[in-house]
Amino acid sequence: MSSPDIFDRSLRSIRRDRMLADFAAHDFLYRAMLDELLDRLGDVQRDLPEALVIGCPDGSARAALEAMGKRVACIDPGFRAARASDGVQGDEDALPFADNSFDLVIACGTLDSVNDLPGALILMRRVLRPDGLMLAAFTGAGSLPRLRAALMAGEGDRPGQHIHPQVDVRSAGDLLSRAGFAMPVADGETLTIRYGDLLRLMHDLRGMGAGNVLTARPPALRRDALIAAARHFADAADPDGRTAEQMAIVYLSGWKPDSSQAAPARRGSATVSLAEALKGKAG
Repeated sequence: MSSPDIFDRSLRSIRRDRMLADFAAHDFLYRAMLDELLDRLGDVQRDLPEALVIGCPDGSARAALEAMGKRVACIDPGFRAARASDGVQGDEDALPFADNSFDLVIACGTLDSVNDLPGALILMRRVLRPDGLMLAAFTGAGSLPRLRAALMAGEGDRPGQHIHPQVDVRSAGDLLSRAGFAMPVADGETLTIRYGDLLRLMHDLRGMGAGNVLTARPPALRRDALIAAARHFADAADPDGRTAEQMAIVYLSGWKPDSSQAAPARRGSATVSLAEALKGKAG
């Protein structure tokens, strides 16, 4: 018997599509993640000609990979988002691709709201060819502390769950290993974004498709609770009147096992650097 979905798949798709009209005005987080993934891909000493992009709210990932000479397929949880990149609509934990179809999988900005993250990672490994590479980025634990505190202050003793559960770097690394990736690496960075008011932050989250899509969503904030939350957010502002919010990004990389790869180091020995892991085998 399967467990119930944490995230509302239909609403997630709708939110992905709704963000398209003005996504360019709110794409800074997606852009930061994609740029970092492409930088890491640039360190790889392999051709990896057949690529799959998971999460394609615009054509930038496809264009960047095609400029590297790769043949690219795209999939997105949103129907219109997928169509905008000449891709297919689908969820990461139900990838509609055959095993051993791609040399490279890049998942940018969606794994924080997939229902079965372990299953999604396993499927990403399965669609890779042996010695294929997976690179992923998503927001993780430690994101939105100011928003979380403001909402709790606004709603008092019985706050609703307005922010998604978040995965930390250590747990993400464990999931990579359990999914069967060779040379798994998980690391992270924190971006700071400064806002003049709470409503602007919430507007940005909606504009990037990062609103609440939990199946068990609380009611919308009452007006008095929103006013109290906005006041709490403003009270945390720096002298210039702007409040610093944080987005913690988790980065993942792993290779599909292949007999040509070097034997893994003993667990905990930390002898493989991120740069070395990305190189894979030479040639």
